[in-house]
Amino acid sequence: MKNMTCIEDLRQLARRKVPKMFFEYGEAGSYSQETLRANRADMERIKLRQRVLVNVDKRSTATTILGEPVPVPLALGPIGLGGMMHGDGEILACRAAQAAGIPYTLSTMSVNSIEDVAGAVEKPFWFQLYVMRDRGFVKDLIQRAEAANCSALMLTVDLQVLGQRHVDVKNGLTVPPEIKIRNIIDIATKPAWALSVLKARRKTFGNLSGHVKGMENVNSLAQWTAGQFDPTLTWKDVEWIKSIWPRKLFLKGILVVDEFFRALFRVLV
Repeated sequence: MKNMTCIEDLRQLARRKVPKMFFEYGEAGSYSQETLRANRADMERIKLRQRVLVNVDKRSTATTILGEPVPVPLALGPIGLGGMMHGDGEILACRAAQAAGIPYTLSTMSVNSIEDVAGAVEKPFWFQLYVMRDRGFVKDLIQRAEAANCSALMLTVDLQVLGQRHVDVKNGLTVPPEIKIRNIIDIATKPAWALSVLKARRKTFGNLSGHVKGMENVNSLAQWTAGQFDPTLTWKDVEWIKSIWPRKLFLKGILVVDEFFRALFRVLV
């Protein structure tokens, strides 16, 4: 890691070490990836303006996020299939984030379960929640996050209809990978990855598989989301979640200004 000078270096390292279907799951967006490219372009347009001849001897990037002190204004957001980027990937990512003093967010679509991560780390973490049609299962997820001492719940509000991910379709993405010639060849060239996954606690969606009738052996992200993501999500559901979640709750996916002010108004009143 001493030779890693920037994010692009890490990206290229991951490309070499992680099987194609999982690397491209994390790398790519939906459809023609127009939104992904626009987001990157918007970030690149943000520039810092320099100020000189000012005493900068006592510099600090410390701040707070949701009342939690952090050394830098950063947090690790939820990533589905983190445990397929490396064996026990969510546990390792949470440990790394906590060592750096920043929040970690576990995805509903993680490989390690809420309980796996909670039992392997020293501090509370955040949990990201998708609202599914089965509200009983949603309530169960919330209660599991509470029992695991998660300090905040991150509710995703902009993904009730999943965009088609062309790279996943072409790669035949499943968890774990299906036994096909191309997958065997790809994995054979990544022995460290294969060993880490073989030694890992889980090989499929830890928060989902075995918890919902008919989904005991779910291994396809598309299979799960097509049958469970609920397009009827409204503010009434947010109010219901607030009524059963006792800790900090924030919304992920508010993308336009008027929706932001609507959300702020509802919180304030």
